[in-house]
Amino acid sequence: MIQTVLEFLRTLTTPEKLIALLTTVFSGWLGYALLAAIVFSETGLLIGFFLPGDSLLFTVGVVAGAGELNIYLINLVLMAAAIIGDAVGYQLGRRAGMAVFNKPDSKLFHKDHLRRTQEFYLKHGGKTIIYARFIPIVRTFAPFVAGIAEMGYIRFLTFNIFGGIGWVALLTTLGYTLGSQPLVRAHFEKFILGIIFVSVVPVLIEIVKARRGR
Repeated sequence: MIQTVLEFLRTLTTPEKLIALLTTVFSGWLGYALLAAIVFSETGLLIGFFLPGDSLLFTVGVVAGAGELNIYLINLVLMAAAIIGDAVGYQLGRRAGMAVFNKPDSKLFHKDHLRRTQEFYLKHGGKTIIYARFIPIVRTFAPFVAGIAEMGYIRFLTFNIFGGIGWVALLTTLGYTLGSQPLVRAHFEKFILGIIFVSVVPVLIEIVKARRGR
């Protein structure tokens, strides 16, 4: 089961495998729907934190550069999915409230994820909705915590729209622009790992600061 999931995630972040997937099983509008569902799930569903958001968007840009996806259409679709996903996460937070902190931990859900996101949110305020887009795990729980904190929806929506558009546009454009470069294609997996590392740098900095503070 785990091996199957890992192989699927690898397919999503490997241009050749993603192209094969989008031209066979998920051809046409089904491919766009699949990619939108993945982006939505990462932010709209609390169990989507393990999905490869940043690396997937970069790979989508590479695939679009190869002519297998319309870069403008896929950007619109994924931007909408990202914005709607955050909106759903926010509403879940408003409905669930603090009661979720009293639930026991499970393999897919851990209260520490929420606590870390809450600390990050309290420090950076509304800008967290934008910052969180570029930080794995935090991006999943930030809208949920915003809902728990009863952040004004209009204010949340403003940050949500800017964050969703900026996140999708930046990473797909990078993939679209750099994906055809021989150096990037020759070391694609290392480049993806580099993107993931850059994404988690803010979290690592916050952890170091917190430990020094203690």
